Amino acid sequence: MSTGTLLAIIIPIVVVIALAIVAVALLMRRRHLRERFGPEYERTVEGSGSRIAADRELREREKRHDSLEIKPLPAGSKDRYTQEWGSVQEEFVDRPVDAVHDADQLVTSLMHERGYPTEGFEQQMKDLSVEHGRTLEHYRAAHDVESISTSSQATTEQLRGAMVHYRALFEELLSDGGRAQPARS
Repeated sequence: MSTGTLLAIIIPIVVVIALAIVAVALLMRRRHLRERFGPEYERTVEGSGSRIAADRELREREKRHDSLEIKPLPAGSKDRYTQEWGSVQEEFVDRPVDAVHDADQLVTSLMHERGYPTEGFEQQMKDLSVEHGRTLEHYRAAHDVESISTSSQATTEQLRGAMVHYRALFEELLSDGGRAQPARS
């Protein structure tokens, strides 16, 4: 067999193998993002218009998150937050609108103490999505009700639901999302 014939056979085989390796790598990366971000993955795909754009955005979120100094709470802070949450829940009986507002502030305070930036709701959502993607729908729903409650448009049932939603994220943040973060040097 001539050298030209061998090259005509080998080059396409090498190209196909290289393309297969690239495809597998991309699929593995996408699988990692789906597992890490949970329902937030599909939401980001819908919002960005394509999986490629969503993958890029989610990798950027991971990179930003890795640069943050997210830390577990000391035991004393956990106790204090637990007591404050109990007070907010008690407040709901007499002043549900105020309780929802206070729950929002308490969750924001907890995020801040853990090391999450709190410069705006959309950025908070992006930062939280990396480690807490499965509870973000709770936070969105609670925040939506809190927003309409300031103009007295929320029903008592909506306010109650907001408290339940805030509690889901609150408990996850309080428990460090189920895993301790390594200390950064």
